[in-house]
Amino acid sequence: MTEDPSALPPGVTMTLAAIAATGAVARPSGETLAVQKQRIFDGIVQQLSDTTLATQGNWELAWLGLSPDNANMAYIAKGKGSGSNQFAVVVRGTVGNEIDTLEDLDVGTVVPFTVGGSAPVSVSKGAMTAFTQIVAMTDQSSAAGPGLVQALAALLGPAPGATVYVVGHSLGGCIATMLALYLQAQTWNDSPQFAVSTFAAPTAGLKDFADLFNSVKWAVYQGYANKYDIVPLAWASLGTATGWYPAPGPAAPLAVKDVLIPGIKGLSGPNTYVQPSTTVPLLNPDYKAYNPKVIKSSTQDFLAQVAFQHANPTYLKLLNSPVPAPAPVVDGISPRAGAAGMQITITGSGFDTQSMVDFGTVPCVPPNVVSDTQITAIVPDGLGVVDVRVTNNLGTSPAVPFGQFAYGGPEPVVVTGIVPDSGTLGTAVTINGAGFGGGGTPVVYFGDRPATATPVSPTQIRTTVPIPDPKQPKTVDVRVRVNGYLSPAVPADEFTHTG
Repeated sequence: MTEDPSALPPGVTMTLAAIAATGAVARPSGETLAVQKQRIFDGIVQQLSDTTLATQGNWELAWLGLSPDNANMAYIAKGKGSGSNQFAVVVRGTVGNEIDTLEDLDVGTVVPFTVGGSAPVSVSKGAMTAFTQIVAMTDQSSAAGPGLVQALAALLGPAPGATVYVVGHSLGGCIATMLALYLQAQTWNDSPQFAVSTFAAPTAGLKDFADLFNSVKWAVYQGYANKYDIVPLAWASLGTATGWYPAPGPAAPLAVKDVLIPGIKGLSGPNTYVQPSTTVPLLNPDYKAYNPKVIKSSTQDFLAQVAFQHANPTYLKLLNSPVPAPAPVVDGISPRAGAAGMQITITGSGFDTQSMVDFGTVPCVPPNVVSDTQITAIVPDGLGVVDVRVTNNLGTSPAVPFGQFAYGGPEPVVVTGIVPDSGTLGTAVTINGAGFGGGGTPVVYFGDRPATATPVSPTQIRTTVPIPDPKQPKTVDVRVRVNGYLSPAVPADEFTHTG
C-alpha cells in the first residue's frame, strides 16, 4: 500500500461504502425498480448531506445505477469544496446475508478476465457476473451520462488531477478490485489517479489476478478486514473460522466446525484463491468488539456473531467513525391479533414521514407517524399470520417475531427469555414470552425433548429441565407449542445443559 497523507481517511470511504446499502431490500408489498431506485437515490442524498458522519456533508451524489434484478448497485459521489477533484465509485454488491453471499458467489468455476491488453487472469464466475452487471448498468436520468464509465468521464472532464476512489464493503469490495483494474485501464483525459478502498472483501480471483492487481501503482490501496469476520477469509483461509470465537464466544459447535464451514470451503473446488496484498493491519485483533447477546455455542449464535462481525456498523465503529442512521426497526406491535379495519400501534425506531407499512405483501393506507419510535396504522385485508414491516428511504425493517400479526387470532407465540438459561436435569426454569394463553394447553420442548408445562399467565410458563438428548448439542432452543403455534427459535430462548 502506498502511504499518502492526503488519502481519504478509511472512516470516510467506509461511510461511503455503508451508504451503498441504502434501500437494498425492495418493499415487501412490491414496487417497481424505478420506485426502489428513487428511494435509494433519495436515501443516499439524505445521508451524504449528513454533517455528523465521517463524510461531513462534503460529498454529493452524481450518478446511480441499479441492475435489473436488484442484485447489484453502484453510485458515483463527487467531492465538494476543497475536495472537488475527488470522486468515489462505490459498489454495493449482491444483496443477501453473509453465508448466502459466500454460497452464491459461484467460486467453483473461474473465467478469464482481461483488462488493458493484459493476459487473461482467473476470477470467479460469480464475481465476473456481478462485475459485468455493474459495468453495464445505466442511468438515463443522469446528466453525467447513462453508463458508469461515461458518467465518470463526464465528471472528470472539468476536474484535472483528480483522484478516483473505488470503494466497496463485502462483495462490493471484491467487485471493487475488478472494477478498479478495469477503470484504471481505460483512456481518460488528464490521467486521473485511481485509489482502492475495500472493507470485509472476499477475493475475486486466483494468484494471477492478485498479481495483476498488485502490479498496478495505485494512488492508495486500503484493504481493511476485521480479524473475526469470516467473509474476507474466502476462500483459502476459511478453515481458520472453525476455531472461533475466543472467550466469551460463541465457540463453533460441531455443526459449524464439521459441516457448515467445510461445506462452504468446498465450494471453491480445486481453485486456490488469493487476496491482493495489503499492509493494513487487521481490525479487532483482540476480539474486544463482539455482540454479547450471542455468545453461546450454538449454530444460531455463531451465525448471528458472523453477521455482527461483518456488518457495516461494526466496521465503522472499529474505525472510530459515526454510524449512519439505520433503516427502520420494528420492536413490536399492539395488538398482535385481530381483523382488517382495526388500528394497531407499531413501536420501534427510525420512523419518519416517508415511512410506509406493509402487512405481509399487502400495503396499508398511509400510516400516522406519531414519532420516530411510534406509528399507528389501519390493518388491511389479509389472512393468516403476517410480518408487519416499515419501509422508508433508508430501507426496510427486518421481519421480527414481535412484529407478527395474526388475522382472527390467536396471537403469535414468542419466547423472550429463559431463567435460568443453564442447568441440569430437574432444574426449575421460568419461560417468559407472549401468546401462551388463549385457551390452549402449552407444551414445552428443550430441543426435541418435551418437558412439563405449568402456565402461570399469558406471558409466563414454569417447567423443569428434561433428560437431554445425548446426540444433540448442549445448547438447545426452548420452544413453546400452543394454539397451533410453535415459537420461533431465537437467541433469547437458548438453554445450555451443564450436566
